[in-house]
Amino acid sequence: MGIHGHLDEDAIPGTVHLVDLEGTIRAKHSSAHKDVVLVPAPSSDPDDPLNWSPRRKLLSTISLSVYTLMVGIASAAIYSVLVPISDDSGLTVADLNAGTGYMFLFFGWGCLFWQALALQYGKRPVYLFSMLATMGIMLWVPHATTNGQWIGSKILQGFVGAPIESLCEISVTDIYFTHERGMYMGLYAFMLAGSNFLAPVLAGFINDGQGWKWVMYWCAIFLAIGFIFCFFFMEETNYDRAPLELVNTPTDTPGTSTPKEGALPSSDPEKAGAISTPDESHETATAGLEEHKKKTYLQKLSLLDKKRDFHLFRTMIRPLLFFSLPSVVYAGFSYGSNLVWFNVLNGTASLILSAPPYNFSSSMVGLSYVSPLIGVAIASFYSGVIGDRVVLWLARRNKGIMESEHRLWLFSVSLILIPGSLILWGVGAAHHVQWFGLIFAMGVIAASNCVGVQLSVSYCIDSYKDLSGEAMVTVIIIRNTMSFAVSYGITPWVTNMGYQNAFILAAFAGLAQVCTFLAVVKWGKSWRTMTRKRYFKFVKESESLGVTH
Repeated sequence: MGIHGHLDEDAIPGTVHLVDLEGTIRAKHSSAHKDVVLVPAPSSDPDDPLNWSPRRKLLSTISLSVYTLMVGIASAAIYSVLVPISDDSGLTVADLNAGTGYMFLFFGWGCLFWQALALQYGKRPVYLFSMLATMGIMLWVPHATTNGQWIGSKILQGFVGAPIESLCEISVTDIYFTHERGMYMGLYAFMLAGSNFLAPVLAGFINDGQGWKWVMYWCAIFLAIGFIFCFFFMEETNYDRAPLELVNTPTDTPGTSTPKEGALPSSDPEKAGAISTPDESHETATAGLEEHKKKTYLQKLSLLDKKRDFHLFRTMIRPLLFFSLPSVVYAGFSYGSNLVWFNVLNGTASLILSAPPYNFSSSMVGLSYVSPLIGVAIASFYSGVIGDRVVLWLARRNKGIMESEHRLWLFSVSLILIPGSLILWGVGAAHHVQWFGLIFAMGVIAASNCVGVQLSVSYCIDSYKDLSGEAMVTVIIIRNTMSFAVSYGITPWVTNMGYQNAFILAAFAGLAQVCTFLAVVKWGKSWRTMTRKRYFKFVKESESLGVTH
């Protein structure tokens, strides 16, 4: 990939000129918002995912949603049937929850392997294999009746399902621009969190009608359907593009306020189509597209992406080096600490609702998960659609410059939602509050969890876009290691402290954790400025490894 021009070492990663207030930037603009600059700048290749037609992008997004939904349902199907599984197999609820903990741990650490494999050989084969392997495991789980077999099946399920955690976000950034990304990240967060809340609803009814083993068999059937759909419709989105902080040659600079980001060198024919002045005619823009041959449908079905030099092992180690970037570590901490409450909810829902005075049957415990589904839908709209508008508004106020911390202001609602919902759930259960109170609390916990998922992921990607493929792995490792610790300790913690004390403690911990976003809003930019030399060293290595995207 010949890139003429050079990396601008002074550019601050995560600071993007997103809104062209004076109309002086020579870069492609959004058709919907004339003053919004397209970041990253698309190339002149029709097979560049950023140039795909709306229909092709939609199909890719649907395939990604199908994958997330099917693997997500399989990972969460047991939450509302923990008690029946325990009665039938002789495994304690603590054993079952510990298995879930191991699954989350490998959902995280498995990303190291799958992410590197996807950047080396293509994302499509990784998604397809992940669905097939999860399907096989779901057929085995009903026969795993000893504790060792149960934990083994969960570890394997976590490992092969890991792409759901960190690869999907990168697929979203492959095909959508910075100003659109929030909405589609919201959709992904909805599918991920939604699948986790939809699964117990289905599982409760399947268990009442056919027994808990059929819960697993139905998961396998869903995965088979998802695999067939994705095989025929999911397209490869890997595309090598120039890093964002690339500076063009002086002859190209049309005005004094040209940003360093988003500008591309015109000496490279592949990238030349990305630079266009507002007065250029549409014809010249399309003329450049004809040099490239579009992929045929059969080529799109190929199971391997183009050949790249073999750097798999180096790519696997790199995410561990990103622990030296504070913004990435914060994104992981924020994601993990939001998800902790989701684990606490799942670990206690079956216990609280199936015990007196509620005495819910499995199907009713399952049905109570409709409330989190509604919560997640509202939260996805808030952090996605409204979030994109807030970011554009803040960028316009900031002379057209978007800072990656802008999105974090959306955490303000979590300051009330997290502690309030945890107190209502735990203290409410201890005092046998009317069942509607608990169901409402479930919805609010889920909503705050979904907001946390999306804002943390978006912050990481906005801060270090050119490393996002691997930086997401770092985020997920931090998040899932936290998740593992909580799943392991949830049953004894709640049992020993009692619901009331455990959840009052949880509410204060949750409040303290959300407050950290204020510190990041204040100092985040200085962290990014401080680490930019390290960042550019990583970006240069990405280019030499051939994993820029």
